Amino acid sequence: MKKILFVLLLAFGLNATAQSSVDEIKLIQDLYGKSKADVVKEYLGLTDVQATAFQPIYDNYEAERKALSQQKIQILEDYAKNYATLSDAKATELTSANLKYNQEAEKLLAKTHSKLVKAIGGINAAKFVQLEQYLQVTIRSEIQNAIPFIGELDKTKMH
Repeated sequence: MKKILFVLLLAFGLNATAQSSVDEIKLIQDLYGKSKADVVKEYLGLTDVQATAFQPIYDNYEAERKALSQQKIQILEDYAKNYATLSDAKATELTSANLKYNQEAEKLLAKTHSKLVKAIGGINAAKFVQLEQYLQVTIRSEIQNAIPFIGELDKTKMH
């Protein structure tokens, strides 16, 4: 399955902006039957006052997270383009870019958590972080399952 999805990725490429948003929305809707915003709101169960304080922080987080996600898409596109001829230098470049993306994503979540603690309290802020990390791990898992490990496709040719 990984091989087929990766070949499709190579053949058609990724439409960075639209595709990542659509796929993420579709994945969350498939898993939960509702939008991410609805999942978050339902899980947190905020009062009206808390919801009013939460919304602009959440909207800002989502805008920054989506912009940051474009970096991940670019890394994946670069990996797909270079998979067949991956050199040590390119592997190092892609790995460094991926690690930097992960650090930036964690910084954004930590910054948002600090704002949420002040706006909606520690427990609700923790619930948001817990849910966000769960959703991101789920999405990362789907992505990881769709791309081959370095050298994986070469080994399948040998058998």
